[in-house]
This record gives sequence, C-alpha cells and structure tokens, in this order.
Amino acid sequence: MGLKKAIGRIFHSRRFPLWLLAAFLAWFALWAIRPPHPSDFILEHLLTVAGVGVLCATYRWFRMSNISYMLLFIFLCLHVVGAHYTYAEVPYEEWIATAASWFGAEGFDLRSALGFQRNHYDRLVHFAFGLLCVYPVREIFLRVARVKGFWGYYLPLDVAMSFSMLYELLEWAVAMFAGDGGQAYLGTQGDEWDAHKDMALASAGALLAMSATAFINWRLKKDFAAEFIDSLKPKDPAPLGESEVKE
Repeated sequence: MGLKKAIGRIFHSRRFPLWLLAAFLAWFALWAIRPPHPSDFILEHLLTVAGVGVLCATYRWFRMSNISYMLLFIFLCLHVVGAHYTYAEVPYEEWIATAASWFGAEGFDLRSALGFQRNHYDRLVHFAFGLLCVYPVREIFLRVARVKGFWGYYLPLDVAMSFSMLYELLEWAVAMFAGDGGQAYLGTQGDEWDAHKDMALASAGALLAMSATAFINWRLKKDFAAEFIDSLKPKDPAPLGESEVKE
C-alpha cells in the first residue's frame, strides 16, 4: 500500500513532467551511442527535437496533464529505439527469443510463430502514434477550442489521421531527395502498400484511444449523452456562405 501511495504521489506531482524529460534525455543519450546508420538517425530525430522543443517552450503557459506527458513520453521512447537501428532493422525478434529462453522456451522464433514476412516494429510505432498521441491532442481541443461532445472525440481522431498522412508525405519527400539515407528512412521493406498500412494502423490506434475515452466518460459523466447530442445541434440557425460574403 505504501508503494502504491508513493507512485500516486509521484504521478500527481507538478514536477512529474520534468522527471519525464530527464528520463527521456537519458534514454535518448543511451540510444544515440554509435547508431548503425548515423545519417538516418539524424533524419529520424529532426521531428523529435522539434517536438520536444515545442513541449518545453509551451510548458509554462500551457502545461498539459501528467497523463498527456506520460503518453507522449512512451511514444517518444519507442521512436528513439526505432531511430537507433532504423525501423526496418530493430532486432525485437532476438529480444523476444532471449526473453522466451529465460522461461524455458529455447529456440522460440516470433517470425515463424506469427508468419511475419518483414520487420514490424514500424507498424507498432505507427499504431502507438495514434494510440498514445491522440489523447494529448484531445486535451488541446478541450482546453483551447472548448469543444464538447462528439467533437471532443472526432476532431482529435481527425488530427491523428491527418498527421499520419502528412508524415507519409514527408517520408516520400525525404526518400526522393536524400538518396540511400532516404530509403532507410522510408523503410517500406518492399511493401508497395506500406504507407497505407501505416496510416491505417495510426488511425486504428487513435480510434481505439478515443473509443476508450468515450466509454470511460460515458460511465463517469451523468450528462454524457445530453452533451453528445447537443454538440451535434446547430448553434446558429442562419446558414453561412454566400449570404455572409454578401454582408
């Protein structure tokens, strides 16, 4: 019980985001040691540095919840591992085989067991992007745009899907102009539908997260249904468009 209280005290502390930042910087430094493909490592972390920079710059005037920071921390840690090896070469199958041997399952082969034909670490991280990043986006919509009801679930999902699409376009642009390093960054592994599957997984993760959030709110909020229905009703009965332009 004492451990549970201690963990709860740490999680609810105002310094929790700072501890997460320190842990992430240590994690990043560890995986920055001798990456197999330095140029790809740099490409992968351009957005990482920008994203962490934005979170740090906005911390004082727009401090998000500890839950949001925790979810972003987990996603970034997964990404750092993929950036170290390049996503197509993360040896997670070897790690799982080693862990299985500790429990007496010598010679376990994940690829054979599940019929994998490629390295799927990139698929995991795309799914994690939607699953873990959509809640912080929802928090921004609720606190800045004051959205309610249906829009508090749909708009974060829409943003997650849009950012997934934009990232695939970015990968394509880098692959066009960065030569061999761009191909490693792209990481299609010969799958012509790679971008489509990545976007589908990110969308599935975001949909799962928003569905779970809606279910929890439905269970906890007495006015959930009324707010949801009211959010779909027009607040201004007058149509906007050509009449507004004319005025």
